[in-house]
Amino acid sequence: MRLAAVDLGASSGRVIVGSVGPGQLEIEEVRRFANGAVRIGHRNGSTLHWDVLGIYRETLTGLRAVGDLDGIGIDSWAVDYGLLDAHGALLGNPVHYRDSRTDGVLESLIRRVPARKLFDITGLQQLPFNTLYQLISDRERLDSAETMLMIPDLLAYWLTGRIGAERTNASTTQLYDVRAQAWAIGLAEQVGIPVRLLPPLRDPGERIGTLLPDLAAELGMPEVPVVAVGSHDTASAVVAVPAESGANFAYISSGTWSLVGLELDAPELSDAAMAANFTNETGVDGTIRFLRNVMGLWVLTETLRTWDARGHHVDLAEVLTAAAEVQPLRAVVDIDAPAFLPPGDMPARIRAACEQTGQRPPESAAETVRCVVDSLALAYRRTVRQAAELAGKTVDFVHLVGGGTRNQLLCQLTADACGVPVLAGPVEAAALGNVLVQARTLGADLPDLAAMRALVRQTQPLRTYQPSGTDDWAAAEARLAPGRVG
Repeated sequence: MRLAAVDLGASSGRVIVGSVGPGQLEIEEVRRFANGAVRIGHRNGSTLHWDVLGIYRETLTGLRAVGDLDGIGIDSWAVDYGLLDAHGALLGNPVHYRDSRTDGVLESLIRRVPARKLFDITGLQQLPFNTLYQLISDRERLDSAETMLMIPDLLAYWLTGRIGAERTNASTTQLYDVRAQAWAIGLAEQVGIPVRLLPPLRDPGERIGTLLPDLAAELGMPEVPVVAVGSHDTASAVVAVPAESGANFAYISSGTWSLVGLELDAPELSDAAMAANFTNETGVDGTIRFLRNVMGLWVLTETLRTWDARGHHVDLAEVLTAAAEVQPLRAVVDIDAPAFLPPGDMPARIRAACEQTGQRPPESAAETVRCVVDSLALAYRRTVRQAAELAGKTVDFVHLVGGGTRNQLLCQLTADACGVPVLAGPVEAAALGNVLVQARTLGADLPDLAAMRALVRQTQPLRTYQPSGTDDWAAAEARLAPGRVG
């Protein structure tokens, strides 16, 4: 089978072709394109948007270049959406989750709906940009809207004409009942979200439809099936975690964001899990992704962007090599602090955070990057240990997948910090998981997650990092304890 995985990240999108057969799993990037926020001014200020029409155009360009196909699947980041009117037309560009329109919405809502009730229904981590809070801040447009579609569902609608919501992404909206695996209709009504906006749910692996005839002709291909994969990119990435059946593992899907957690059979909805701000998102085959969002490589890439904007270009590979020689754990910050969420001057924020905790701020580029990577590994350690304790599980090793696997310093520091081996790879976990779910739907002998993961182990390069045994991590974490988030 030749299958196209449209894999959309918060900073770039790719169209990747995967080949799947007995003992075969290969992928090749056909097209990569930039993605990111577009700030548009208006009378009341400005708003960060996604250029969703540009994303769609680039997707079609990539599909056109792929050639013969047996299937198409789409995954992307979570929480953001487009609104359609009664005629199926898009009501404006989707707003970026980093936009400030949701400032204060979370705090206002939980004065009306207790946080405990929200967590008991949805199982979700309280994040200011959750879809629920975005919709509340979007009330002016809701009266004109008929349907809300998450980003992968919106693109699938434009490809097939079929409206629906794939469950793994729907579960990130804070409008999804994690126990019932259905829309939380009562919650939507209580907070004033029109229930008509919530489209029919789809399971990952369900056939959405085929390419619209005119579109297929334009692309020069047959009316290829479009399959609902784990459309939240983390759900697809976890499919491709190369874990063996019965293994006690944690996973880290490391990219712009890092998603750190465990795979469970049922949601963990304890008071302790809520207090620790963990989330329960639906995974492929009815699994639960019990995890926390960690700020991720965003802080590093935004640091490099800040320097570049000032005319000081820093090569990532070179600065990571230099950072490896910097004294470890000399300065660390709480990478999950709200200050690191919006775009801006990350080096200045890092310096300020170090000063607030009585540490000498980094001075050189190498020291700054070492601070970021040490701090990220420290957040991984904290989150893995919390997840295991909350779920009553043992973690014998950590699977690190995604773009962060290219960062060898981060992989080694993660092993050191967590105190267990780290198995790094595959890099393109989301695309592989996307392709594997499509392949199973279209007839491949991949009956369950165990079979998919076995094929990943057989075919993809993996690297193991052993912990060094250093015990300095607890002391580093203690420096942040007074101001630590979560």
